Amino acid sequence: MSPAKKAGRKAATKRAARVSTAKRAAPTRKAAAKKTAGAKRTKRRRKPGPAERERIRRVVDTLAAYDPHPKCALDHANPFELLAATILSAQCTDARVNMVTPQLFTRWPTPADLAAADQEDVEEVIHSTGFFRNKAKNLIGMAAGLVERHGGEVPRDMDELLALPGVARKTANVVRGECFGLADGIVVDTHVKRIAGRLGLTRETDPVKVERDLVEVVPHDHWIAFSHRLIRLGRTVCPARSPRCEECPLAEDCPKRGVG
Repeated sequence: MSPAKKAGRKAATKRAARVSTAKRAAPTRKAAAKKTAGAKRTKRRRKPGPAERERIRRVVDTLAAYDPHPKCALDHANPFELLAATILSAQCTDARVNMVTPQLFTRWPTPADLAAADQEDVEEVIHSTGFFRNKAKNLIGMAAGLVERHGGEVPRDMDELLALPGVARKTANVVRGECFGLADGIVVDTHVKRIAGRLGLTRETDPVKVERDLVEVVPHDHWIAFSHRLIRLGRTVCPARSPRCEECPLAEDCPKRGVG
């Protein structure tokens, strides 16, 4: 066989192998795409009907009656202190943050003081809150941003808050709601996410998507208080393990009653 024929046959064999591989791989890709689409359809929450809207309204009203004067669990005397405390609360309990912030604010009571602090000194004070190096860097950067761009005052504007180091949407929502009475959304922490799922208010696990579902069904005038109420309920009655459904004011309207 001539060299030209050998080369042609070899090339044909390679083309056949590529086609065969593509045919085998195609169903796998299609199956994966179908599975992904199915997962998305499963998670998407249906628009509530009249009966479901009435149940959600009962949940909101019952919570309001059960906890009429909710408040933020983070101790603070002003917006700056709440902003700093909320940054520290990431991956940390509010109780632990409240143990740390008195010393933090005694040593650095104003944004100007904190902006000029040595990072190692701040790390030492906040060490027990976890992720202390990153948090110390964000606290100092946040304070510097307040001094340089806002005259040492915490801004009310959402975009201006989000531009500060260490401030994500949850932190901004906490400060705007608690300090200024402004509600752009609902604060979603681990308690809110868990209880909202148990109550059937969302099928999502990502906090941003959970918030999106909640703002669609919770009346706007309840947004600020609703998260405080769910957080308190999660700490006292509906923890992740062994929820005390017999004590829960929402038991009659909870699809997951007895989940523990």
